[in-house]
Amino acid sequence: MKSLFPKKAKTIIGLDIGTKFVKACSLDLSGKEHKVLAFACEPIQGMAFAEREIKDFDAISKALKKVHMAVKPKNKDCAIAVAGSSVISKSVFMEPDQSDFELETQIELEADSLIPYPLDEVYLDFQEIGPSSTHVGKVEVLLSAAHRDLLDSRITLVREAPFEPVVVDIESNVLADTFIAFGDKKKNELGICINLGASIMQVSAIENGVAIYSKEHSFGVNNFVQDLAMLHNIETQEVETQLASNTAPESWFTENMPVFLATVQQQIQRALQMFVATTHKQMPVAFSLCGGGANLPGICETLSKEMGLDVTLFNPFADMSVDSKVNQEKLMTIAPQLSIAAGLATRSLSEWQK
Repeated sequence: MKSLFPKKAKTIIGLDIGTKFVKACSLDLSGKEHKVLAFACEPIQGMAFAEREIKDFDAISKALKKVHMAVKPKNKDCAIAVAGSSVISKSVFMEPDQSDFELETQIELEADSLIPYPLDEVYLDFQEIGPSSTHVGKVEVLLSAAHRDLLDSRITLVREAPFEPVVVDIESNVLADTFIAFGDKKKNELGICINLGASIMQVSAIENGVAIYSKEHSFGVNNFVQDLAMLHNIETQEVETQLASNTAPESWFTENMPVFLATVQQQIQRALQMFVATTHKQMPVAFSLCGGGANLPGICETLSKEMGLDVTLFNPFADMSVDSKVNQEKLMTIAPQLSIAAGLATRSLSEWQK
């Protein structure tokens, strides 16, 4: 007998391990309206990463365990993502109507020429996107690879928390998917989302509900932290603590931040020019900003004024309800910083769970 009640979608934790914070999000996606069940954002003490490579496992482990205590998950399943120079995502074009075995063989041949590591040192995956719009008679296949050391170290730490990683994605792909799902609903227009994190800035472009461009740039809020530490002769850890706790002197924002925002403006302009040169699209007239850098006071207003563009904060939870147990005020304050975690939490609807 068929059940009278629809099967509830399995909930997993979206777990975003950044270089300065571990962020987590749990969503109920079973109804027409998404609901935020839990979230967490815990700082990672000290300099735990070098070029996104883990140097201090204990610091990240402590942050992960605090996140686990905060979200109180009913099961251990989580989705994580990786980024950085040792993560590669490229589109390749193949003959259509190949079997899975034939496609996998061809992908390995392509990967051997595209990936700057021996294939036995990377995790490799691929997904057929559909017929190519630029290569007649070919299908577009997204090829993704990540160095085993990068991924294995994260999986080990996540399992100790304890979580169980059942999905691994690439951050730039997650950013695009999150913006498609929860961003501007004008799907037929060009949409740009920029994730300004601690160590990298990610740019995703969406058109007709499809990601058409993604790029990582080595720039982030760490530059601001390091400038403040040098100017005021204090440790970077102290700067990070004061910024995170909202106890930083007003002069940091009135005197020092404008210089950093000028650099942010330059970096974004270069990134958008690279997008235009690569895709041959028109220069965007607007973009959405997320990531930890989006929490800096007045950043959208300043960028809008200086760049002559419409710059808005990207809040993935804007149209969601919030569980009564969740601190809604705090959630909305740091919502842009939780964009990757929110996108990972939507993996609850993926085919692998059905």
